[in-house]
Amino acid sequence: MDLLQLLSWACIVFTVGMFSTGLTDLKRMRESKSTDNIQFLPFLTTCLNNLGWLYYGILKPDQTIILVNVIGALLQIVYIITYIHYSKQKRSVMSQTLTAGAVLAGGWFYFTTFLTEGDARLSQLGLTCSVVTVSMYMSPLTDLVNIVRSGDVQCLSFPLTVATFFTSTSWVFYGLQLNDNYIVVPNTPGIFTSLLRFFLFWRFASVNQSSPSYKSMPL
Repeated sequence: MDLLQLLSWACIVFTVGMFSTGLTDLKRMRESKSTDNIQFLPFLTTCLNNLGWLYYGILKPDQTIILVNVIGALLQIVYIITYIHYSKQKRSVMSQTLTAGAVLAGGWFYFTTFLTEGDARLSQLGLTCSVVTVSMYMSPLTDLVNIVRSGDVQCLSFPLTVATFFTSTSWVFYGLQLNDNYIVVPNTPGIFTSLLRFFLFWRFASVNQSSPSYKSMPL
């Protein structure tokens, strides 16, 4: 097994593991028959991101990207359906889902109609997916600032932080092997935000040591 194959398997295992952290929320929703304290938007945006990268993997083509994002999209769809089923605000949730569907359809129409096949379409899609991924990695920074102020890390998920760190690192090295900046650049912030979370866990863990466990939240 060469280095590229090893990195490919690492990307698959760690990324699927990261997506699987949502199973904790899925279990909680089924047991409580409620969506209290569970955010819907991360499921929706992650699903859109998966579908975008799936299209990128098909155009490239890259079996690793395709496999990971097929699994990721299917998991997110399960989370979304479960959330809608148990949500007390179905109208709002459905409205967000339909809006996301419209954005997806609009993006598909733009890329297939106005961009020629080949490098131009692949580059534009890679840039779009990269921007979305970077935005997702950077979005929790406000929450991290609040954690620094409060000294309370219970709203962070340690398993998700570990999974994100190894996932981002694997994709960065995989992208470097392929010389693909659209893979390297968007995953680099994931490493730094994970390291920042590790520091927060180390810095404030003693403050929360009486807590039985860290609360699983999609941060």
